[in-house]
Amino acid sequence: MSDHTTEEITPEDDTELAVEAALESRQHHPSDLTYVGIAIILAVFTAIEVGIYYLHPSTWTALSLLFFMMLKFGVVVAYFMHLRFDSPIFRRLFIGGLTLAVVVYTLVLFMFGFYHF
Repeated sequence: MSDHTTEEITPEDDTELAVEAALESRQHHPSDLTYVGIAIILAVFTAIEVGIYYLHPSTWTALSLLFFMMLKFGVVVAYFMHLRFDSPIFRRLFIGGLTLAVVVYTLVLFMFGFYHF
């Protein structure tokens, strides 16, 4: 039999490790001022989208709204859902979901004859 010595982790050690991990993860997150700035940028993008919506509907209108939808999705996911600071696998999953949503949305628009060639 092998002679392995294992260290017992006490509840105090476990608490210290949890506090260390929480402090370390907090260092990677933006400040409150950054969140306010992101919210203002999202409000500006939304105002632009509303303005575009009131233009004459065309292919370019729909494409520009899709572009702003993807842009806002990326900003919200990156900052407010903290994806920017997480593992790259989560980023790939969200990009895959966004791609699927855009493809499905575009196909539905084609099916209902919104895009004309």
